[in-house]
Amino acid sequence: MSTAILRGTFESFEDESKNEAGNEKPRNTGATRKLDVKIAKAVHVAPARETFGGLYALSNIDQTFPFVIEIVFAFNGEGRGRRSAAIETIRESLAKALVEFYPFAGRLVMGIDGRMAVRCTGEGVPFVEATSEDDIVVLGDISTINPAMLRKLVKHSDGAPTILEVPLLSVQVTTFKCGGIVVGIVMNHVLVDGKALTDFIACWNDLARAKPPSVLPFLDRSVLRPRQPLRVDLPHHEYAPRDQRPGLVVDPQTKPLVYRSFCFKPHALIQLKKAARIATQNGSSVVPTTFEVISALVWISRTKALGIGPHETTKLLTAVDGRPKFDPPLPSGYFGNGIALSCAECSAGELTRKPFSFAVQTVREALASVTESYIRSAIDHIELNRVLVDCERNSCCISKWSRLPFYKMDFGFGRPFQVAPATVSDNVIFVTSQSRESDDLVVSLGLTSNAMDVFSKLIQHELTLKSKFQSHPWIRVYEA
Repeated sequence: MSTAILRGTFESFEDESKNEAGNEKPRNTGATRKLDVKIAKAVHVAPARETFGGLYALSNIDQTFPFVIEIVFAFNGEGRGRRSAAIETIRESLAKALVEFYPFAGRLVMGIDGRMAVRCTGEGVPFVEATSEDDIVVLGDISTINPAMLRKLVKHSDGAPTILEVPLLSVQVTTFKCGGIVVGIVMNHVLVDGKALTDFIACWNDLARAKPPSVLPFLDRSVLRPRQPLRVDLPHHEYAPRDQRPGLVVDPQTKPLVYRSFCFKPHALIQLKKAARIATQNGSSVVPTTFEVISALVWISRTKALGIGPHETTKLLTAVDGRPKFDPPLPSGYFGNGIALSCAECSAGELTRKPFSFAVQTVREALASVTESYIRSAIDHIELNRVLVDCERNSCCISKWSRLPFYKMDFGFGRPFQVAPATVSDNVIFVTSQSRESDDLVVSLGLTSNAMDVFSKLIQHELTLKSKFQSHPWIRVYEA
């Protein structure tokens, strides 16, 4: 297999060069294009009318996610003459949506019991209006992770000393000369997960189009309160040991990371699944899911790239939507963190030396273990130990965005043509859809330069071994 390794950020997936045999050949597209963005106005958008004031309690699960998520939504828009009207629509509908989703307009505080809560002050959401004299095509393919460029399109909170100083929601609307629009959203993960955010966006979109809200929030988080008496029935290695618990400080990057995105074509994923068939006790075999094989492949390659010792434990944590795991399911529109983390773990030696199907089976069993009992046990474990997610050292977290309904977002000027993370935190891996019209999946992550070089070679090598047609373009690699 010959793989195109594109060094520029803005080369499209379709723009390929071929060698004489018809295979893709590596090419260097040159330096990243410059994006100029100017801030025109920065305000706070408060709820359109008075809302609840006071403390809003958060669940135990909420306490474990002191992270920030940054997302950009790219729209073609309606032409340059409609830019101001579009911004006004987005801002006014945001104020209306905040009436129902009022915790976003508050501030995160720490109680005397050491638990975070939201003080519902109604202060509002930071809202930035920005402009660019470029056409939106300058962004190129935003599924190619490029924090240096894409973070110009979000109101990030660099410099915040702790997660308490990070707004619960921030919005930036950047309009381009051609009429294109990018809506950049930053969410404080302590308050919500991706599913809750998309519920909020659905309501916001309905109001922007003068429609009644199709989704309203279920705000009572006591449905995830600890049991009495507390009962930890299962091991919970997805959380850091209490003596190794990281703080709530938003740490500056202590080491430079290289960001790359790996685009998996559907036929590559088919071959991976065939290579990872799992034998059952009755002699038949089970074909794993796309997400299971991607997770296993990335976990193996990352473990090797980091040089984790064969006797050391390595863990892959996966965000699983816990809402449907309950009987009955959590109420529709549950507003908060309804996710649980599965934990696949083994020694690095087992992971890297055993057949690929072993890693896939380990991931599969971990995902299957996330039941109502598992989540209830985790809630009680957090109550007893006040722990955070273990996403340090030999552990990493993988999150699947490809099934979240981000591409249904519509303020009245069409749906986004691409949605992507603006950045990826250390030890976190995102799996996203390449675009609205594509079946390709994109895996994005950051590693140190040397580790990333090894990781890229390992991913390509593994696909070569598992592919049926060695000359086929199974994967494309992009570097920010």
